[in-house]
Amino acid sequence: MNETRPKLTFFYPGWYAIVMGLCCLALAWHRATPLMGEMASGVALVLGALASCVFAVLAVATLLRGHRHPEAWAEDRRHPVRHTFVAALPIAVILLATVAVALLGPSPAAGLLWWVGALGQLAVTVWVLSRWWRPGTGGLPWASVTPALLIPIVGNVLVPLAGVPLGHPQWATAQFGVGLMFWPVVLVLLAVRIATQGMLPERLLPTLFILIAPPAVVGLSALQLGAPVSLGWLAWGMAAFTLAWVGSTAKRLRVLPFALPHWGLSFPLAAFAALTLRLAEPGTPMAVLGPVLLALASIVILALAMGTLRGLRDGTLLAPEPVAPIVPA
Repeated sequence: MNETRPKLTFFYPGWYAIVMGLCCLALAWHRATPLMGEMASGVALVLGALASCVFAVLAVATLLRGHRHPEAWAEDRRHPVRHTFVAALPIAVILLATVAVALLGPSPAAGLLWWVGALGQLAVTVWVLSRWWRPGTGGLPWASVTPALLIPIVGNVLVPLAGVPLGHPQWATAQFGVGLMFWPVVLVLLAVRIATQGMLPERLLPTLFILIAPPAVVGLSALQLGAPVSLGWLAWGMAAFTLAWVGSTAKRLRVLPFALPHWGLSFPLAAFAALTLRLAEPGTPMAVLGPVLLALASIVILALAMGTLRGLRDGTLLAPEPVAPIVPA
């Protein structure tokens, strides 16, 4: 029975979403420095250090799990939804390199970390998408089409944030293009999945907020690559509308028991706050909205962290996931 399995077997790849959220929040606070002063920079340093510590703990747990319970790792790779969260590991590495470059400046260590994350993310993207060609047990079952499928895509559009200051704009642009190519494909698949198979299972509702991440990160990366500011505003409008759209599910989220998918709120909200602060100029409405969104993202991530600590204490997180079958509409 699953209940007798060691807790480490339930240490799913989705745990790296915590690092993603903390890193992006650190970057958002760093973006707030021109408006809020050195205090914002100090908060960014603390968050960056915390993200590094959390990543180290998760990496050790991942290695132990892979050594002691290889069958659990194999199960993750076969799972229709969970396999997409494997991309959270290289994305976390990319974001750690991005935080290091933003807060401490370019360095050989940050460059090496960036290359490991960027190439790892590209490899995971190829692996995830190559599953679509497999007959029989592979293919693209509707259960696999969730907002989490965007995770292998979003990671690629993150690459320019550190790639440009590290001196690799050509590669960063090329990998950025991979994300742009598949982002709308996943959106269409998700719309068709909901239209033909019904809404997502309740426990996956928090992952709808992942839809905010692509336009927010595309805007940040496009500006990093030297795109016109108008393109940044275009992406901001898309992200703002998506926030209003998925925000309509907030009442339903409040009644859900806390689970790991709730961390799906963290990175997108922080990324949108970062883009808003990137576009903000002193004395403009964005200079007011940016700190408000930053406060919102900070409060949400603090609540998620507290919920995670409670879940670890109560034993509700490192536990079997409930099975949620798809019921056609």
